[in-house]
Amino acid sequence: MFGDYITLPHLLIFVPLIAGLVTFFLKKESSAKSSALFASIVTLFVSVASLYFADNKDLSGVNFSYVWLKHIGSSFSVALDGMGRLLTLLTAIAFPLIFVATYKNSYKNANVFYGLMLLSQSGLMGVFLSMDALLFYFFWELALIPVYFLCSRWGGEKRIQATFKFFVYTFAGSLLMLLGIIYTYLHTEPTNVSEHSFAMHAFYNAALNPHQENWLFWLFFIAFAIKMPVFPFHTWQPGAYEQSPTSVTMVLSGVMVKMGLFAVLRWLLPVFPKAVIQFDNIVIGLSVIGIIYASLIAIKQNDLKRLVAYSSIAHIGLMSAAIFATKQVGIEGVMIQMFNHGINIIGLWIVVELIEKQTGVRKISELGGIAHKAPVLTIMLVIIAFANIALPLTNAFVGEFMMFNGLFQFNKWYTAFAGISIILAAVYTLNMVKNVFYGEANALTAGMKDISLNEKIILAVIVVMIFIVGVFPQPMLDMTKDTVTLILSKFK
Repeated sequence: MFGDYITLPHLLIFVPLIAGLVTFFLKKESSAKSSALFASIVTLFVSVASLYFADNKDLSGVNFSYVWLKHIGSSFSVALDGMGRLLTLLTAIAFPLIFVATYKNSYKNANVFYGLMLLSQSGLMGVFLSMDALLFYFFWELALIPVYFLCSRWGGEKRIQATFKFFVYTFAGSLLMLLGIIYTYLHTEPTNVSEHSFAMHAFYNAALNPHQENWLFWLFFIAFAIKMPVFPFHTWQPGAYEQSPTSVTMVLSGVMVKMGLFAVLRWLLPVFPKAVIQFDNIVIGLSVIGIIYASLIAIKQNDLKRLVAYSSIAHIGLMSAAIFATKQVGIEGVMIQMFNHGINIIGLWIVVELIEKQTGVRKISELGGIAHKAPVLTIMLVIIAFANIALPLTNAFVGEFMMFNGLFQFNKWYTAFAGISIILAAVYTLNMVKNVFYGEANALTAGMKDISLNEKIILAVIVVMIFIVGVFPQPMLDMTKDTVTLILSKFK
């Protein structure tokens, strides 16, 4: 239907890539904004179309492989399996939401800003679509590099320090992953065109002994753990979130952290199953520690951005623990929760952005009484906050329940300690709602106005998705079922 060379994965990658390159040459800020928004909407339409075509028997529109570097066995191989469809859909939804929510913001050299944002979206799409390890690494870097420039050029006063730390962590992780990819590649079986192969199926069947699996596991895991991030590889995150422009922070927390979770599911578990079993208790233990640690830190935060950042670390920690429990229900829960967390956290960031834009502050102690001045914003925030603590009928409840179920099947004590985070999340989330939105208005909040029409529409879209997935999650679970089966087949 799309011809021999134009497929849906191509469009998901190249629409934002080409639009990003074009946007660099648009001198007017309004033109750059319009270009970025239009490209993101087109990408969203393509992603929605993929949900239909991937369910057909003819998969020519969602799978593509072209010999890229013949003599080393690397192909431009992209495909939309269930997990890929879900995460490309999240990416495709996130960017229009971000662009519309921050449309009134003004940036110096806006053409460069929006061009880099679109390049990052293209890289993210490539990560979620790649079926070749070298191609995966290429897109991994393509997604990260624009973010370095976005943070360092348009961030806050301490942006250089935060970006440097972000760079050191992620560069070190990328280097370890590249070493692991090359070593695993050298242990793949010969093909008709090359001695070894970077293809995903070749990596899944690499001839590795248990000792090799064990040390390769840590090369890959550290790279992915930094990106998620999980304890103790998380220390770059709060500073980067705080100092980045809020639209960039939305990309980092809403979509980019899913790269790490996705990579664990796509590459780590199926390629090194024996090592996963060997080290599962260590990783789950670190994840649970991170859940409790981040939740306790979030309770003490006085900065809205840092509170949301530590909240995200806690949620990611639970997903990490559920993955390494290697239970069907738990990994299915992670699949749907990656999407739900992205939607909910972007909603929280939008609210933080709207508050800071009007008051000029993010300190919880300096706010209060916003509900009297912005009732619609308050209603939207309360719903998103309830989703953040996984209230029944909201989207996060489904994923969290399934993840705790999987973790319980693995170990009851881990579940008990991780379950404390439910109480802690309610404490820091509801305290934030109470202190920021209720009570008496002060000099800073007395002049607040309710949100504009486009902001109401964006938050309403998020709220609608929260309830739709919370009430009817089955289509997403069906979408990822085959991917989960493939991953767990390595553990039978």
